[in-house]
Amino acid sequence: MWPFTKQHPDIWFTNTLSGRKELFKPLSSGEVKMYNCGPTVYDVAHIGNLWSYLFADTVRRVLKQNGYQVRQVINITDFGHLSSSADSGNDKMSTALTREGKELTLENMRELAEKYTNIFLADLKTLNINIKDITFPRASDFIPEQRELIKTLENKGFAYRTTDGVYFDTTKFKDYGRLGSINLEGLREGARIVASAEKKGATDFLLWKPDPNIGWDSPWGKGFPGWHIECSAMIQKTLGTQIDIHTGGIDLVPTHHNNEIAQSESASGKKPFSRFWLHHQFLNLKNEKMSKSLGNILNLSSLIDKGFHPLSLRYLSHTVHYRQSSDFTWEALAAAQETLVRLWNTAQKVRKQAGEKGSASEASLRMQTAFRDDLGIPRGLALLQEGLGGSLSVWQKWQMLVDADEVLGLELTNPPVGVREEDRAKANEREEARKRKDYATSDRLRTEFENSGYRVYDGVKETIYIQTTKR
Repeated sequence: MWPFTKQHPDIWFTNTLSGRKELFKPLSSGEVKMYNCGPTVYDVAHIGNLWSYLFADTVRRVLKQNGYQVRQVINITDFGHLSSSADSGNDKMSTALTREGKELTLENMRELAEKYTNIFLADLKTLNINIKDITFPRASDFIPEQRELIKTLENKGFAYRTTDGVYFDTTKFKDYGRLGSINLEGLREGARIVASAEKKGATDFLLWKPDPNIGWDSPWGKGFPGWHIECSAMIQKTLGTQIDIHTGGIDLVPTHHNNEIAQSESASGKKPFSRFWLHHQFLNLKNEKMSKSLGNILNLSSLIDKGFHPLSLRYLSHTVHYRQSSDFTWEALAAAQETLVRLWNTAQKVRKQAGEKGSASEASLRMQTAFRDDLGIPRGLALLQEGLGGSLSVWQKWQMLVDADEVLGLELTNPPVGVREEDRAKANEREEARKRKDYATSDRLRTEFENSGYRVYDGVKETIYIQTTKR
């Protein structure tokens, strides 16, 4: 009997905490609490950043397809903290205020953060991520909770004060570094940790950073919470002291996520803080991690300006397993878009023939099983293509598209192919111009289409219109 017949079919994830692929079971039957590390909103997110939220959205979609209710939280870091997990460097938000010619105040920091938060949320919507079902807490709204968590850690003997801040004592947490089996000696040799004269240990990390000029009042002086404490405080407030899934990039494992575990479990006394930790590899550019500090970034708007449909990036993310890094190239994106357009055309033809009825097929069940097997999205995508090109009935092909799009999020059940009714006369006029080889008129109308939210592809047999914006 197929696992699909169960209320909650078996789902397997590779858990960074154990280093093994494990059967997923939530703390509460039918509900999943999931937290995804969010952006520091000091600039426009690049596509490497967005890769992380495409991954998180795919996790959510797999869970929802299999009957789970998902409570998803993505934090927004909207005030200054030091630029690295090493508690050192320039403050990104302060640097951004200087860049934009604004005075360094908490009010201006919040205003700047909301500007880039709105752009970030718009990018998520453009990538077909349903932001209405996600909570986006702002770190600056949880200052009391962060102060209270630091007090708890101090009262329990896990924190100590110095002249340059309040630190977490990692020697007091015996399991420190267990996530990812981190080599603590490597960290202590300074791989990512900058030593402080007053720190007891090189791996100790900031909980509160004093700043006499800007920040919030606290028992440790005016200043800011450390970067790590905000996630623990917001998770505790929005989801509880224990959650089911925590996601993020692989670079967050050594310090940020190990620090979250240490402070959260020390404060609550409950283990594990998160039952599953899922980490994705990077989207690289020229074999380097995409990073603002390296200057090798591309924004979603850059892709759209070059004529790519934003969902081509989503399709590209489905072609590689989340635990494998991917090197972005324009050629790879073009190939992804070409395949996606073909898939949309097929979906549109199937939809016209099948309507909106269908029945499950063995091919669809195999595809969904691949999705559940450690997010085997590339395998599931291949099975979809195989099923659409095989001998399935039109009804079964349609149902397979419906099942696939619940996870893929590529608008397969409502493909943005073809012209809107109000533009049909113009499309006919352009087709007639092409037939009589009136290229001036054809090119003029093509420009009009592209200026009004279409991408136009003139094939040998037909012209394909892709709607890039919705009306």
